[in-house]
Amino acid sequence: MATRNSFGWNGFSMRFVFAVIVVFATYNPEGVSYYDWVYDALPEFSVLKAFIGVIILIAWIILIRATLGSLGTIGIILAAAFFGLAIWLVIDVLGLSTDNFRVITYIIEIMLASVLSIGVSWSHVRRRVTGQIDTDELDRE
Repeated sequence: MATRNSFGWNGFSMRFVFAVIVVFATYNPEGVSYYDWVYDALPEFSVLKAFIGVIILIAWIILIRATLGSLGTIGIILAAAFFGLAIWLVIDVLGLSTDNFRVITYIIEIMLASVLSIGVSWSHVRRRVTGQIDTDELDRE
């Protein structure tokens, strides 16, 4: 039976899927995103678009605050460097064209979702590896 503090690949996968949904719902090169939905109908704006916009903003704030809290500025820079160099390596090894806007956009969005999902998961990973917990994880009984 899993305890409240257990963390594994399923937990990370759920966080990664959440980050991918938030990133790609905000903007994607296929033209099916919040950005396109709002931009294509400007200057018309509706309550539904505002409501969905607030939901997306809340999701971004959750991801960014958790990432900043667990990784910090240096950790975010290191994670971005790691994924940026990994992407560069993949592009170099596979010979992908950097002239293709869609491919580059997908690569950047996957990198962003990866950094955010690692940021959201890092406190759990650190606790499993080192046994240390963050002060905001302590139970308030």
